[in-house]
Amino acid sequence: MKEILAKVNIKRVLNYALYMFLALVCQNMLFTQFRIFGICPMVLPAVAVAVGMFEGATWGAVFALIMGVFADMSFVENTIMFTVLFPAIAFAAGFISQFFINRRFFAYMFTAFAALLLTAIVQMIKVSLLDGWAASMLITVLLQTILSLPPAVLAYFPPGKWIE
Repeated sequence: MKEILAKVNIKRVLNYALYMFLALVCQNMLFTQFRIFGICPMVLPAVAVAVGMFEGATWGAVFALIMGVFADMSFVENTIMFTVLFPAIAFAAGFISQFFINRRFFAYMFTAFAALLLTAIVQMIKVSLLDGWAASMLITVLLQTILSLPPAVLAYFPPGKWIE
């Protein structure tokens, strides 16, 4: 138990709490204002990927679990979707960055693209189960993923630069 607590640095935890707060504020207040065809960007999966890649699978999943709880509280239509999805994304990103890919920008962007696409697909499946499926949902999935890539670039830099 002492070994686990020794690894936890209070300053680092507070920096990640600030990073999570800023990501949630940007998602809920800033990115909702930039709607193109009724679709707004989603940056939270990219944040989960960034923390998973820089902190490892376990701590990334813990961060993403807490962020997922707050994200589900802020999105009215979700109950536990982000609470389940974000830790899985962060764990997968941490695992593949530990064993298979490096932690450089292009590997991050590829992983963030996959996470953004997975999140949009899960959102599409949830809506299609409730309201029925339509082919236009695939266009919405692709547009949401593409619109989410520029904010994903910004999510890469804080964990690698100022949180140490």
